[in-house]
Amino acid sequence: MANRKLDAAEIEILDGRLSKGDRTRQALVETTARLLQEHGFAATGLNQIVRESGQPRGSLYFHFPGGKEELAAAAVKAGAAQVEVILQEGLAGAENPEAVLVKTSALFADELQASQFSKGCPVSTVALEATNATPLLQKACAEAYEAWLALITETFAHLGLSPDRAPRLARLTLSSIEGALLLAKATQDITPLTDVAADLSPLLNV
Repeated sequence: MANRKLDAAEIEILDGRLSKGDRTRQALVETTARLLQEHGFAATGLNQIVRESGQPRGSLYFHFPGGKEELAAAAVKAGAAQVEVILQEGLAGAENPEAVLVKTSALFADELQASQFSKGCPVSTVALEATNATPLLQKACAEAYEAWLALITETFAHLGLSPDRAPRLARLTLSSIEGALLLAKATQDITPLTDVAADLSPLLNV
């Protein structure tokens, strides 16, 4: 799931609204989110974040006194918000749960291909390491998944799935897409995502 780049007009608008401190913080978070997607938590160092963000090291600790863990947690939250936008696009206007899965899988496949398979889910890459990291980072990952599940569950219920089936199938849907993204990134092939859309859809019949 690649981070969408802002066009020149959007950047100009944001620059006019954000203070210098806000822009510095935003640059640090966006750079960290990208590096976490590409390399994971352990392999992403503060020196690399400072260098690629173009921000002074002192600014990093000013905005994130907790250091790498606090910055990574903020980056996970930012990445989770981007995924939620994709999910909302996939859920919008869907006439049934099957359509949700097909459309969402296709959107994630497009995002993965746009990044030339360099970026997967901005949360799962970190979540795999979160149990060995700080509670702050683990909490950020857990909250991201909970928010996505709540969104899918609510949509499935609205589309007619029963109160007991909606949360179970939401978990199945998210787990399948997350696994397919990981496999697709590793193999540089979107087939796992298209397989999920084709073969899991019948289970989502109302």
